[in-house]
Amino acid sequence: MEKKTFVTKEKLEEIVKEYPTPFHLYDERGIRENAQAMKEAFAWNKGFKEYFAVKATPNPFLIEILREYGFGCDCSSYTELMLSKAMGCVGEDIMFSSNDTPAEEFQYANELGATINLDDITHIAYLEEAIGTLPKRMSCRYNPGGVFEVCNGIMDNPGEAKYGMTEAQIFEAFRILKSKGVEEFGIHAFLASNTVTNEYYPMLAKRLFELAVRLEKETGAKICFINLSGGVGIPYRPEETPNDTRVIGEGVRRVYEEVLTPAGMGDVAIYTELGRFMMGPYGCLVTKAIHEKHTHKEYIGVDACAVNLMRPAMYGAYHHITVMGKEHEPCNYKYDVTGSLCENNDKFAVDRMLPKIDKGDLLVIHDTGAHGFAMGYNYNGKLKSAEILLKTDGSTQLIRRAETPKDYFATFDCFDFYKKLDCNQ
Repeated sequence: MEKKTFVTKEKLEEIVKEYPTPFHLYDERGIRENAQAMKEAFAWNKGFKEYFAVKATPNPFLIEILREYGFGCDCSSYTELMLSKAMGCVGEDIMFSSNDTPAEEFQYANELGATINLDDITHIAYLEEAIGTLPKRMSCRYNPGGVFEVCNGIMDNPGEAKYGMTEAQIFEAFRILKSKGVEEFGIHAFLASNTVTNEYYPMLAKRLFELAVRLEKETGAKICFINLSGGVGIPYRPEETPNDTRVIGEGVRRVYEEVLTPAGMGDVAIYTELGRFMMGPYGCLVTKAIHEKHTHKEYIGVDACAVNLMRPAMYGAYHHITVMGKEHEPCNYKYDVTGSLCENNDKFAVDRMLPKIDKGDLLVIHDTGAHGFAMGYNYNGKLKSAEILLKTDGSTQLIRRAETPKDYFATFDCFDFYKKLDCNQ
């Protein structure tokens, strides 16, 4: 299967005249179409809400697009809460799902009226001490342990994850919270990452729906929402079949009517916290070939590095690469495509069959719209790139400027050393 770019070579050549490579480019049209499809897939549930995982792509210009479709923000830190507040996203538009959480972050989340999703039973007392009381609406994160299987295939291993409460703990947590005046309850679970199957959400939903029925019956807690969290993935490889939002939504609906409706819980809202699925395919990293090296292997050096996209170096993750203008040429050259960091794992591709690449060629690295720019760092003093939005009318908008050396040295601005830097001359 062919993996196509959302931008043409001609358009990209226009863009690079204004914005030097490397940069992350986002597709407004794709983001909007995906958001609309998500809304329609779960329209059967009156209370449905998607809380976009801010950690995936923490850019207010992109999140504002999703906000137009009624989506909220899933936050996991103080600064993500700050970003959400600055966009006017407060109250029940924020789901605060955090772990190992400092007291000041609980305090700020409570100040904003966020729905707090507790990761551990011990956090009940910790939260109560931090804010002096408990909110009337709360959620608890569940971890069943063991492995999570779909169609007899192991999708992930929750038993090894640091997140969530055991079944016994979540029952006890609900009893404690109810006794302390909490009135509205939610359940949250994340059992598998980047699943490329339409079956994950329905199978997770069934497990959580059955747990919810037992929790409400045995503790008397009023369960108002069930949060399926994230985990719905994207096809990084050309041979993978994309998830179908409507099939997933229909699968969850069937399980809802099978489990919750007969139990008198047909008013429970369904929440999701998708990041990668909402934004991943609609971003790419644009870079230029600047060197070629012929030693024990054939290397193409580009002007991006793991600072711009960490996933291949960190996880060995596959990201498809298109050599712009050579999409239909034979892939008969084997390359390692590398960045300039002093780390041998700074490679976007290893032994990848590609068309012949010449210096000056533009390369598009696909599917960087989530966990791409967001995971950037400054090792070797490298600077993070710009982010650019390709709008529906074909124009472009700078939505984050590239870092400068002055940004890199900014935390030295309280010392005399800062005045000696060339960036301040």
